[in-house]
Amino acid sequence: MDGHGLQGIVVTDAEGRVAFSAALGRDPRVRSLASDAAWMTDARRQRLSTLTLDRQTYVVVTVPFEGGDAVLLHRAPAPVLDFVGSVDIAFDIISHMITDPFDAMTVIDADARLVYISAIHEKFFGLKPGEGNGQPVERVIENTRLNQVVKHGKPEVGELQKMRGFERIVSRVPIRRDGRIVGAVGRVMFKGPQQVEAMSQRIKALESEVEFYRSKAAALQKRAYGLDALIGESAAMRRLRGEIVKVAPLEIPVLIQGESGTGKELVAQSLHRLSPRREEPLVMINAAVLPATLVESELFGYEPGTFTGADRKGRKGKFEQAAGGTIFLDEIGETPLDVQAKLLRVLQDRMVERIGGERAREVDFRLVSATNRDLEALVAENTFRLDLYYRISPIVIVVPPLRERRDDIGMLVAHFLRDVAERHGRPEPEVADAAIAYWMEQSWPGNARQLRHEVERAFVFAENGRITVDAVSCGRGAAREAPLPSLPLGGHTLRHATARTEAELVREAMVRLKGNKKRVAEELGISRSYLYKLLAELGEEA
Repeated sequence: MDGHGLQGIVVTDAEGRVAFSAALGRDPRVRSLASDAAWMTDARRQRLSTLTLDRQTYVVVTVPFEGGDAVLLHRAPAPVLDFVGSVDIAFDIISHMITDPFDAMTVIDADARLVYISAIHEKFFGLKPGEGNGQPVERVIENTRLNQVVKHGKPEVGELQKMRGFERIVSRVPIRRDGRIVGAVGRVMFKGPQQVEAMSQRIKALESEVEFYRSKAAALQKRAYGLDALIGESAAMRRLRGEIVKVAPLEIPVLIQGESGTGKELVAQSLHRLSPRREEPLVMINAAVLPATLVESELFGYEPGTFTGADRKGRKGKFEQAAGGTIFLDEIGETPLDVQAKLLRVLQDRMVERIGGERAREVDFRLVSATNRDLEALVAENTFRLDLYYRISPIVIVVPPLRERRDDIGMLVAHFLRDVAERHGRPEPEVADAAIAYWMEQSWPGNARQLRHEVERAFVFAENGRITVDAVSCGRGAAREAPLPSLPLGGHTLRHATARTEAELVREAMVRLKGNKKRVAEELGISRSYLYKLLAELGEEA
C-alpha cells in the first residue's frame, strides 16, 4: 500500500462477514469493526468517517456494493482529518461540490491534461460525459489559464474569463503533494442564462464607466493643467509652477515678466488652463504690432457696412472673442502710447463699443499680460502709462532666464529633440554628454527659444543617430565659430555693458544673415519691434 494514501482494505459479504482484507485491513480491530452491524450502519450513512489506531488517525471510506461493502483506510493531512472527523455530511458536501450546477469544477493533472470536468461545464461546452478527459485543457476550455497555473504554481483567484461570449468569474489553484505540483483545480461561477446575461451586462456597464472616467482623467492630465509644457526640475522652475498653481484660480490680472524666449506665452496658457475659465477661449494679442489706425477694429470690432472692405456681417473684436475666457496681451511694453490709452479704457470699464455701433457691450474676461521690458523704467521715461502699469500688474510672475536654470538644459534638449523627431517622422538621435556640456556652458541670450533652434540645427547635422559637439557647430556659419570678445565693464554700469553686448550680437547676426531682420530676430530670440529699436540706436537702417 502507498504510505501516503491507501493503508488498508476490508471487504464484507451480504451477511457482514469479512470476505477479504489486506494491509491494515488485516488488523483484528479493523476486522472486528467491519463485522459490527451498528458500526457499519453509521459508516454507510456517513460514507466518510475517521478511525484512530495506535495514535494514528485514518480516513475511512465506505463503499456499499451489491452483495456487500468495501471499507478503505487512507492516510490524509490533518485538515482533511479534521473536516471528515467533524462533519458527518462530509461525503455529501464533496458530492455537492462536484455536482453543483452553479459552481463548476475542472481538474487537470501535472501535464495540464483534463482528468475531470463537471457535468454543467461539459454541457456548457457541448461535450459528452468524459469526452474531454485526457485532452490538453487549452484545447477544451476557451481562454483557460489552468495550464499556466500548473506550470508556474501561482493561484489566480477572482479572475474574469471569457468563454463562448460570456464573462465568468473563475479561480485557478495549483494542487501540491509533498511540495510538488501534481495538478490544478479550476472553479467557475455558473448561474441561469438570464442571471449570467445580467451579470455580463453589468460587467460591461462597469467597464464602460471605468473607461469614461479613465478618459476624463487623461483629458484633465493632458490639459495639464498646462504645466507639462514648462520643462525643468530646477528650483527656479519648481517655484514658477508653484506660483502658477496659486495664482491661476484667481480673477486678478497677472503680468508675466521675462526675457525673450523664456516661455512667457507658455505661462499664460498654463494660467488659463488652470483657471475656472479653462473651457472658454484664450485670445492672444501681440500688442507690439497693433497699428494705431487699426487698433479699434482689431480690439473692439465693427458693425456691418462700417467702412469700405469691411466684412458684411461685421466682426467681433478681440475682447468680445475673449468673453468668458482670458485675454493675453503679449509684449505690452512695446505698445504705443495712443494704443495704451485705448487699452486702459477697456480694462477699467470692461465695456467695448464696436466701430459704427450705437451701444457699448459689457465683456467679462481675465487679463494676462507679458513683457520683456522693464516697465517701471519705461514709466520713468514717460513711454508707458503709470495707470496702465498699475492696472495690469497686481500680481507679477517672473520667468527665469535659461542661464539661471542650466540644470534644466538636458531635459529641454530631450523635449525639443522628441518634438522635432516626431514632426519630421525620423528617429530621435542620441545626444553625447559633451554636447550637453557644451550647451550648458553657453550664455543663451535668446533663452529656451534659442536653445530650441540650436537643437533643431543639431538634429539636422547629427551623424549616425548621434549628436556630437561637431553636429552642434555645423550649419552656423564661419562667423559663429569664433567666440564673442569679452567686454570689460571699464567703469560702465551693467546697463551699458548689456547694451554693448546686444549691439555686438545684432551687428554679427545682421552680417551673417545678410540683413534678413526676421531671421535675425528669430536667431537672437527677440521681437522684431525690439530689433528695430536696437538698430535705430545703432544708427542702422531699419
